[in-house]
Amino acid sequence: MGAIITKPYFPEVSNCIKYEGQGSDNPLAFKYYDADRVVAGKTMKQHLKFAVAFWHTMKGTGSDPFGGGVYDRPWNQGATTLDVARHTLDAAFEFFGKLTVPHWCFHDRDIAPEGSSIAESARYLQEIVNHADVLQKATGCTLLWGTANLFSHPRYTHGAATNPDPLVMGHAAAQVRQAIDATIQLNGQGYTFWGGREGYTSLINTNMKQEREQLAAFLCMARDYAHSQGFKGALYIEPKPGEPMTHQYDYDAATVLSFLREFDLMDDFRLNIEANHSTLAGHTFAHDLMVAASAGMLGSVDANAGAILGWDTDEYPTNLYDNVWAVLVVLKMGGFTTGGFNFDAKVRRGSFDTIDLFYGHISGMDTLAHSLLIADKIIQDGEMDLYLEARYAGYKEGIGAKILKGDVTLVELEDWAASQGEPEKISARQELRESLFNRYIYSGVVK
Repeated sequence: MGAIITKPYFPEVSNCIKYEGQGSDNPLAFKYYDADRVVAGKTMKQHLKFAVAFWHTMKGTGSDPFGGGVYDRPWNQGATTLDVARHTLDAAFEFFGKLTVPHWCFHDRDIAPEGSSIAESARYLQEIVNHADVLQKATGCTLLWGTANLFSHPRYTHGAATNPDPLVMGHAAAQVRQAIDATIQLNGQGYTFWGGREGYTSLINTNMKQEREQLAAFLCMARDYAHSQGFKGALYIEPKPGEPMTHQYDYDAATVLSFLREFDLMDDFRLNIEANHSTLAGHTFAHDLMVAASAGMLGSVDANAGAILGWDTDEYPTNLYDNVWAVLVVLKMGGFTTGGFNFDAKVRRGSFDTIDLFYGHISGMDTLAHSLLIADKIIQDGEMDLYLEARYAGYKEGIGAKILKGDVTLVELEDWAASQGEPEKISARQELRESLFNRYIYSGVVK
């Protein structure tokens, strides 16, 4: 893949970012991400399937809950909003090409402006999608997934699909229909639903039962439309706890799985797990990944990290410990099919320069590539798995195996326990396992 350059928006990076290895001190080079290196039967590029999030990378302003935008991006200029959208898209594909990522992701309102009517919004989006189609073919960077922004416009103050007013849901339906069409045109591998305001502020004015039923009905309509248009990709739901609502109906992975089971949607959707959302819900990143993967429902990952500030800080994933666990989960489930690692991350408010966007992504890509090498070593050695097998060996045969098959009654289990006496106390060896895991983290197995 190469960068297409018309007007260069990133002149400070003249060439594509290359792999130079661990000995390099070049901040604009990969130390671990060698796209063509084969690990566990696939290249790093195939395993990790990196994507850049258009919204943070190209549309981020540096704003936070205590202050507005501070960045001055060269692509945010033009005679009309459509001109700015085209310039931003051109800059984005220059960035994708120079960074050498294979994929990107977008919200509809990130890439195209809102019009004065549903029809005008659709026309604007179509014009920009046509331009994106040309850029994709020129660069080879393809769409991982698309989605619709159903949370920023004032009409969505009380939710979109869960809004008490069906007219608001109608506007949401228009956006989703158009965003699905855009995803199909750009050969997206998936489509994501993120309920940014699908929840409540107070129970005192909320019919929770009906709002959840509305959300299920909306997802069914969207699923049916996507299938009617021949969409073969995956449909994802991205869990998130509070912020901005007091409670979100897609709070975490377990909550979403329960929702899908309740409304008989398990066969139609998978989960897109974001690290920062997991921590906001009080979990580790690995926890929500495990919950989704254990149910066979992990579809894709938003790679980032969060500071303990009470809101979505969306930092780049640089913690090796957390990300080794993440890659382990992905490898053990057999790898991604339609999903990948999307960098739903942004530079800090004080990182004003466009070159900081490269530094952030390079760091994240190297962290996940390093994690892939360590995770593969852990799997190949098998010591961690052997320990788990030994710890749960009692369920491999005898009455333990019958329990898992459902072939034992409660009385039979009681009688067996009575015949065996008191169980032996067996150490969980947690500290030993932590020591072993740390040995992999720090052992230099990546050379």
